Amino acid sequence: MKRRTFTRLALAAAVAAIGLGSSALHAQQKTVKIGVLHSLSGTMAISETVLKDMVLMAVEEINAKGGVLGHRIEPVVVDPASNWPLFAEKARQLLTQDKVAVVFGCWTSVSRKSVLPVFEELNGLLFYPVQYEGEEISRNVFYTGAAPNQQAIPAVEYLMSKEGGSVRRFVLLGTDYVYPRTTNKILRAFLKSKGIPESDIMEEYTPFGHTDYQTIIARIKKFASEGKKTAIISTINGDSNVPFYRELAAQGVKATDVPSVAFSVGEEELRGVDTKPLVGHLAAWNYFMSLKNPENDAWKKRWAEYTKAKKLPYASKPLTNDPMEATYIGVYMWKQAVEKAKSFEVDKVRPAVYGQTFKAPSGFTIKMDEKNHHLHKPVFIGEVRADGQFNVVWKSAGPIKAQPWSPFIPGNEKRKDEPALMAEKK
Repeated sequence: MKRRTFTRLALAAAVAAIGLGSSALHAQQKTVKIGVLHSLSGTMAISETVLKDMVLMAVEEINAKGGVLGHRIEPVVVDPASNWPLFAEKARQLLTQDKVAVVFGCWTSVSRKSVLPVFEELNGLLFYPVQYEGEEISRNVFYTGAAPNQQAIPAVEYLMSKEGGSVRRFVLLGTDYVYPRTTNKILRAFLKSKGIPESDIMEEYTPFGHTDYQTIIARIKKFASEGKKTAIISTINGDSNVPFYRELAAQGVKATDVPSVAFSVGEEELRGVDTKPLVGHLAAWNYFMSLKNPENDAWKKRWAEYTKAKKLPYASKPLTNDPMEATYIGVYMWKQAVEKAKSFEVDKVRPAVYGQTFKAPSGFTIKMDEKNHHLHKPVFIGEVRADGQFNVVWKSAGPIKAQPWSPFIPGNEKRKDEPALMAEKK
């Protein structure tokens, strides 16, 4: 009896030792920290919170397969709360206190421009996942969202085509900050090159968090009634999109009369909107959830499973969108670059990102340009469906190389993509 008891105790002790060893081994595993810099509160939380969760999903996938260079990735999540100066403070905290190897974050261009001096001063690395106005190259930033020639210009070209309605009057409506104003400066010059007079362009801006679009929509209706086919080019950002679309519907502005094409509205922003009255309005992106291909089907399935497992607030209706795809691409390109460089050091990882490719949920193989820190991306234009998804009505033949310096901005003809590489050599 005593012998059997001893044997059982010895076996239990051995099992405990194995468990302890396993826990100790896990605890001793090397880690590498990465920063996640997205607004989880404030006006931009409607768009940015899901990007934080997409980074975390990608990290979980990578860790499940052994991590990077034998290191488990440890995300450090901060909330800059849609406060632009706070973005810079949080970026400095991530780089100096948390000692992260890379940061994934920002949405608005004002937040990116707020953190840019910090990343350049401290030689940090930022992957920026949202479409923007261009006019920038930094050796410390990789831009995985679209430049204007990968979104804004193709969208306006489509509207001006017979297929897009032969539009000849344009309302440039945006949130009042650098992205909409610079994008609209580019579009004004583009429209002028196509023979559109100033009198056929209306330009209007509203502050972040704006909610009352009644007067503006009424003015747009009057402008559109003056003869030529009119369209709205929307660079409204954040939660202001909800009241904007509600007011369009309330005043009966239908896509057949005055189509609106958005550059910052996707599946996630339409979640809180009755989209039935918005059917036919447009968005231009480099990815839509409705795309049918094996990569997208698998990615959407993994996202749905992740949201359910983590009990995320959108688990009942897990949506994917363009900035989520750009975020996911960025995390994996960083991983691939680290493995190529065999190092987490920024100065070794940076050149290893050049030329990286990734088979994206869009169905295309996406490439990081060897010179300008921007992705080659396909372009899609989609019509809003009653269920909040998009039907693709136009797409590019393949990935388009980004033009960070728009040819429609005077003086840019002298600019080249090399500054990032020139800085690399210094």
